[in-house]
Amino acid sequence: MDFLYDADNYLWLKSFHLISVMSWMAGMLYLPRLFVYHTQTEIGTDEYARFCTMERKLMRGIVNPAMILSFIFGIALIISIDALSQHWFHAKLLILFFMTGIHGMLSKYRKAFLRNENVKSEKFFRIINEIPAILMIIIIILAVTKPF
Repeated sequence: MDFLYDADNYLWLKSFHLISVMSWMAGMLYLPRLFVYHTQTEIGTDEYARFCTMERKLMRGIVNPAMILSFIFGIALIISIDALSQHWFHAKLLILFFMTGIHGMLSKYRKAFLRNENVKSEKFFRIINEIPAILMIIIIILAVTKPF
């Protein structure tokens, strides 16, 4: 565990955590946008199938692995700075809980498209597209400013 408390190692952990989070957020911001365009296609067409493939590759190849790495490096950082004793971190953890829920929702919607069972509108996905960005902004402000 001494590894986590070393100042040089902390910077590496923080760097890898930020890279992972940025990758996760890129996918979380792009996937609902793909859903917006996907709603505009007709079931059974090559275009519809192409969107299913793009969404699957994005979720399985980038979004899921990036989220897992974000959690792994984040847990290491929590241990290294004793974040559980800091009040700003409790708020960040709560927002992270909502972000993880959005991740699960997006996964559910992707599978609905795959089964040709999507009932959500283009407008719905345009609104959903904004939620990860808002949560990300709150998390960044909490992590950088540590307001309480």
